[in-house]
Amino acid sequence: MTTQFPTNDSPLLDLLRQRDQLTVAEMATALDVTATAIRQRLNRLMGQELVERCVVKGGRGRPSHRYMLSEKGRRSSGANFADLAIALWEEVREIEDPQIRQGLLQRLARRMAEKYEQRVAGETLEQRIESLAELFGERNIPFQVDQAGALPVLTALACPYPDLAQADRTVCSMEKMLFSELLGERIRLTNCRLDGEQCCTFEVN
Repeated sequence: MTTQFPTNDSPLLDLLRQRDQLTVAEMATALDVTATAIRQRLNRLMGQELVERCVVKGGRGRPSHRYMLSEKGRRSSGANFADLAIALWEEVREIEDPQIRQGLLQRLARRMAEKYEQRVAGETLEQRIESLAELFGERNIPFQVDQAGALPVLTALACPYPDLAQADRTVCSMEKMLFSELLGERIRLTNCRLDGEQCCTFEVN
């Protein structure tokens, strides 16, 4: 049996996604690692709120602990819908009427904003932008906020939709609409990777 757990979290997260609730011993056996290595990894994943622990009482003796993915963990593992997203986006591009296409993009941005709005908090624009950057950071999409100027600047250090953006830069317009909905301000895209820039930057119009 190996003594070190792989540095990548995917094996353990995938196992919990497939088997729902597991004990430390069951995970150690399935992944061929020590129970100590499993506990260390679980402690870290619970600290990231990706895994939850529950107590199971079964007759006499000490209760046992079982582990499962949290809602955040379920989103993080097995949420790769890139092929479906590209197919749907290609259908959007086929809409010839520009007004209908623009209206659909706006509705998509609003629908996404409804899913995220409870996570974007703050009384000031600066606070809301920081909250937005933190939200995307949890989804492994790093954003940076520059507060040096009169108004904050939001910089995307990685594209949230790389495959879609390469196929059609209209997705950048939808992202701009999404940020406008979430921040309650009109946002403009001032720099874009598709134009050869290092990062995409968004500023208050």
